Amino acid sequence: MSVTAATPQPGANEVNVLIADDSLVIRGTIARILKTVPGVRVVATVQNGQAAVDRVKAGGIDVVVLDIEMPVMDGLTALPLLLKAEPGLSVIMASTLTTRNADISLQAINLGAADYVPKPTSATDIFTTEDFRRELSEKVLHLGSRKKKIIITAAAPAPAVQLATVKRGLTKPRVLAIGSSTGGPAALIKLFKALPKTINVPVVVTQHMPPAFTAILAQNLQRDSGWTAKEAAEGDFLEPGRILVAPGDYHMLFEKNGTHVRVRLDKGPKENFCRPAVDPMLRSLVTAYGPAVASVILTGMGHDGMAGCKTVVAEGGTVVAQDEQSSVVWGMPGAVSRAGIASAILPLDKIAAEIESIVGGRAL
Repeated sequence: MSVTAATPQPGANEVNVLIADDSLVIRGTIARILKTVPGVRVVATVQNGQAAVDRVKAGGIDVVVLDIEMPVMDGLTALPLLLKAEPGLSVIMASTLTTRNADISLQAINLGAADYVPKPTSATDIFTTEDFRRELSEKVLHLGSRKKKIIITAAAPAPAVQLATVKRGLTKPRVLAIGSSTGGPAALIKLFKALPKTINVPVVVTQHMPPAFTAILAQNLQRDSGWTAKEAAEGDFLEPGRILVAPGDYHMLFEKNGTHVRVRLDKGPKENFCRPAVDPMLRSLVTAYGPAVASVILTGMGHDGMAGCKTVVAEGGTVVAQDEQSSVVWGMPGAVSRAGIASAILPLDKIAAEIESIVGGRAL
């Protein structure tokens, strides 16, 4: 009996991408960028949301880069249809830096989009802006690889990796600091919905986001969780029961002012390609609070937060990391987990209870 080997489908071992944008020039420019990324294959480009849905239904797409404003069917309308058409699909919203588009992008994340990329206004800027090229390439590759991994391991899941943890710090925390990136906006809302304000400590958040987006994120956190939240401003004092979100393009630092601690915004160099970044926030908190810092690292690409968490633990503070299964991308929390500096590595839905246990609900 003869056996004929199956012919591998084109792109079977690559991240297959569909680009949907009403501008022919923008579609072509994004395609040119992604074609330079090893392991990424641009399968097709289309000019509206309906065409994107039709192409995804035909199969073989791992990631869609989706514009917001398009004729026939806009991105927000197309999003749920795309996710229904292809389980495990990652959709990255591409939007220009306006308050309106920031709001729509965050709505899209709540509806299931994996992430967003802030899109420069011209094709020339899209191709020449290094930050955009890097961010787009990394997000497409990481999110698409995640879908491939889900498909590959669905039949035979890999055994769980046992990661070392450390004991909690002995000092009761007086501040809670949270760092996140890809997948972070949805994770933050879920976390704060579950986290009681009776923990009675100030909360500070650095989410990798550009200007315009961070103010909308703070508004969404307040609306959806019931916490008081705002984008941090220079001189803001840290107050129990209030969330301060680092503003886009500024590191959020802290300094003592008598018996209080207040915000100092800094436009120093990017760290880990980010501004705001988690590491400088954590270093600054350790200077202000010593061992009385609790830090949580949620889903996100890269390793921002790992070095800062090492500083927290070395000073006697406590670190918690989100686990791989519940993370959109297990970069940041994975780096912390592998470094052996977390006291717990938990699914997102278990982290609020862990924070409550660490911080406690009594007044300080």
